Amino acid sequence: MADAVPHVAASGLRPLAESCAMNTTPASSAARPAPEPRSAYRAFRSIGTRWADNDVYGHVNNVVYYSWFDTAVNAHLIEQGALDIHGGPTIGLVIETQCNYFAPIAFPDAVDAGIRVAALGSSSVRYEVGLFPAGSGLTAARGHFVHVYVDRASRRPVPLPERLRQVLQALRGPDA
Repeated sequence: MADAVPHVAASGLRPLAESCAMNTTPASSAARPAPEPRSAYRAFRSIGTRWADNDVYGHVNNVVYYSWFDTAVNAHLIEQGALDIHGGPTIGLVIETQCNYFAPIAFPDAVDAGIRVAALGSSSVRYEVGLFPAGSGLTAARGHFVHVYVDRASRRPVPLPERLRQVLQALRGPDA
């Protein structure tokens, strides 16, 4: 693991996935979460860490990872012309999130967020995001969130707009 994230070995920090306290997988689950390679993701977005992202323990606080998930996905959708956050009639509401942590990230690291779509419904999508310290071949963290797309005014689910569906199709992973 230390080879995947160079600052782990230098800092002496133990990779988080090796900590018993970090293993939240139920005993009945078949597979323990593990880091994934860049090849598992379809698009990437670079994100800079900020001094304020670090917590008292010297690494990026867990809540920041969720912000990076949201930033990576929504920036991609906006850049692809699939989402208008200011005036579009359809918006995505997050109904579920999850993240597994494998190695720490700390300021001033740069982060590459890998994005893929794992499931696509008529009005919902499950995004999976992997966070890679710049230059690393394996995720330091990976997780998912589910958006349900709704009418901006009524907040009722609506079918995915065609342009959004096209962009999401291009992000589908091999198992989707």
